[in-house]
Amino acid sequence: MAENSYDCIVVGSGPGGYVAAIRAAQLGLKTAVVERDRVGGRCLNYACIPAKAILRSADLLTEIEEAKDFGLEVQGVTVDFAAVQARRERVVHTLTSGVAGLFKKNAIDVIEGSGALTADGDVRVGEDSYAAGSVILATGSVPRSIPGVELGGRVIGTEEAWALPEVPGRLAVVGAGASGAEIASAYARLGSEVMLLEALDRVLPTEDEDISRVVARGLKKQKIDVRTGALVEGVQAGDAAVTFTIGGEASEADHLVIAVGRGADVQGLGLAEAGVALDERGLVQVDGALRTSRGGVYAIGDLVPGPALAHKASDEGIIAAETIAGRPTHPLSYPDIPRATFCTPNVGSFGLTETQAREQGYDVVVGKVQYGAVGGGTVYGDRTGLVKIVGESAYGELLGGHIVGSRATELIQELVNVRLLEGGFPEVARIVHGHPTLSEAVMEASRAADGWLIHG
Repeated sequence: MAENSYDCIVVGSGPGGYVAAIRAAQLGLKTAVVERDRVGGRCLNYACIPAKAILRSADLLTEIEEAKDFGLEVQGVTVDFAAVQARRERVVHTLTSGVAGLFKKNAIDVIEGSGALTADGDVRVGEDSYAAGSVILATGSVPRSIPGVELGGRVIGTEEAWALPEVPGRLAVVGAGASGAEIASAYARLGSEVMLLEALDRVLPTEDEDISRVVARGLKKQKIDVRTGALVEGVQAGDAAVTFTIGGEASEADHLVIAVGRGADVQGLGLAEAGVALDERGLVQVDGALRTSRGGVYAIGDLVPGPALAHKASDEGIIAAETIAGRPTHPLSYPDIPRATFCTPNVGSFGLTETQAREQGYDVVVGKVQYGAVGGGTVYGDRTGLVKIVGESAYGELLGGHIVGSRATELIQELVNVRLLEGGFPEVARIVHGHPTLSEAVMEASRAADGWLIHG
């Protein structure tokens, strides 16, 4: 049962909020979480986890279809999308139930409703007010659209895309960033005719150019109609389809998915009333400990600058909770946070791209190796993957790591760890890696950057 006074109140229970609440409770703070929807927030209920559950089904289907390359003939495979969605629901329920269990274990109260700050820095939920020693805002983000287009009906956002009741015959996805590429890759392999539209000149435009090229080839191999430099106009949503134009060319789809990014969910939080300042992009201004301009109020995750990633929000939640508890903390280094895209092929990266490193004036050295250069790539059936190391020549500093191919989202962590432990690519080059593994490609790319590639 909720009380009227807490040491720490967390508004929002997504990956940032629930981790912040658990850490605060571990440190002895009397803690409550305010949640207006479901425990676990958007990530667990509608976005990250549902996406990966459906992508896993698409990945298994791809493996089955490619089984003949491994001497296995599989007959009569069909997609039961209702069963795919049922599994998605089970995965979501398992994880959200786990979070609810952790709240109970740590004596964290859950207050249902929409939370807002008061002028006194407390939290108002409906007609009730709760005194708070400190408040952590963790409300996440809301979808953006394109000019002149409103979400609704057959014009949907990414969350609705992962909850479709059936595989659409034709699907158009606007935005070829991580979310758009994942949706396109999943539904194309599950049977949709997919068009992927990107206003910029390449897919995954924030990734290294070499990585983008490999992804574009992979998406086209999945029979996705990839169009870059494509501006979508004249969107008209009907009862059965959506019509639109691309460069004057008329087109139609069962659904139009808008995947062009998200904005901070600050509506109704009472920020102005409480004196919490925003920056020019509408994000909450914070320092390295996630303190806002209002004493006792913290903000994390998609509300604040830095990459809009669940794992970034979780770490910020820990920093905020530990700061409130009087523990020493250190600000996150945003470039060193790993990025993960789960389309096929997978992409994992961190740090600077080659272009960014050169623009910042580094004496850049690059090491590139395809998966096929090491035994694991051939044995496990992915010779086209690529590992790219971006380094600095004088001291062997690891400026960035970029991997595309099988297990890239897992492989990138080695380079992140080496960077955070103040190692460089020469150290990775001399670390003994298991054989035959895909991780050997990471070692060989580091050797290439260091000037002594063995397999290549």
